[in-house]
Amino acid sequence: MWNTLLSEGRIGQTLLTAWIAKENLRNLLALARTGADRHQVGQARWKFLTWCADSDIPEVRQLATTIDRWWPEIAEFLDTGHSNAKSEGINRVIKLVARAAFGFRNAVNQRLRARCVTTRRARGLLRTAQL
Repeated sequence: MWNTLLSEGRIGQTLLTAWIAKENLRNLLALARTGADRHQVGQARWKFLTWCADSDIPEVRQLATTIDRWWPEIAEFLDTGHSNAKSEGINRVIKLVARAAFGFRNAVNQRLRARCVTTRRARGLLRTAQL
């Protein structure tokens, strides 16, 4: 498949290298759902890091550096399957509401507005309002 796309000139070598690095990272993170052992995780990590190290693309090498720097947290996610995505999402919504409410004279009203948006009942309304 890749050879056909390269020979036809539809994609370049740089794009292909970055795409394969992304796919290797996706495969590594997908191991969280499979309950893979340390050996499988280590092999997937080695495959990703060596691919990135062998590339001549600075962005791909920086991605590998970032993944390596955050490896203890990523390994914990792969072991447990838990992340802090919910709390990060709520924090994002609070920041958006705080920006919209900037300039309220009463700080209590601003806090109340952020609290109301992040309650369970309001979250469903928030999703439909963004559509």
